Amino acid sequence: MAAKVNEPEKLIPLHGGYRKLKSFQVAQLVYDVTVRFCDRYLDRRSRTNDQMVQAARSGVQNIAEGSQASGTSKKTELKLRNVARASLEELRLDYEDFLRQRGLAFWAREDARRALFIARRPATVGDVAVWARETYEGQHGRHGQSGPHRGMQKSIQSTRSMESNFPEIAANGALALVAVACSRLSRQIATQKKAFVEEGGFTKRLYRVRSARRK
Repeated sequence: MAAKVNEPEKLIPLHGGYRKLKSFQVAQLVYDVTVRFCDRYLDRRSRTNDQMVQAARSGVQNIAEGSQASGTSKKTELKLRNVARASLEELRLDYEDFLRQRGLAFWAREDARRALFIARRPATVGDVAVWARETYEGQHGRHGQSGPHRGMQKSIQSTRSMESNFPEIAANGALALVAVACSRLSRQIATQKKAFVEEGGFTKRLYRVRSARRK
């Protein structure tokens, strides 16, 4: 069997493909969840609303732009991945501020509700919404009705409870997703730094390709 001949190094390697990156997929879900969260729980005209949505969008866009730029500039890709992570970190603080300023609970990393949510690996806003309702019902139970007056009173109590507890659940769910996106980006950044140090960027690759062709 003939030995496989090594292919020559390409000047511009395959790049893009960011839609397949887990970091992009989770960041995109964070963006979608944040848009819905801000529409529901913040004044649409507020500066915080705009800042949160833009921070979430920046996380997505910079991953995509960095992936596209990687063909000719690993340095640019690395820089944009860091920008994406910084944007998500800014968003994390906004969600934490939302909880603190309203006296709502912040779920610790070891909280079972948070761990179960991450383990479900939600892929859409719909998945997140189902989890949020199940979590609420798990904490408060389903409110039955046994008579018109008692049923009306329970309905009012249930509505008030949902108004105070759903924002807490939604914000903590978003924070869990942000943590996953940041973790994946951190691992990618560490890998890219190592590759950049060992292999160099476009200039070094250009030199290697030219040298190979001369030989």
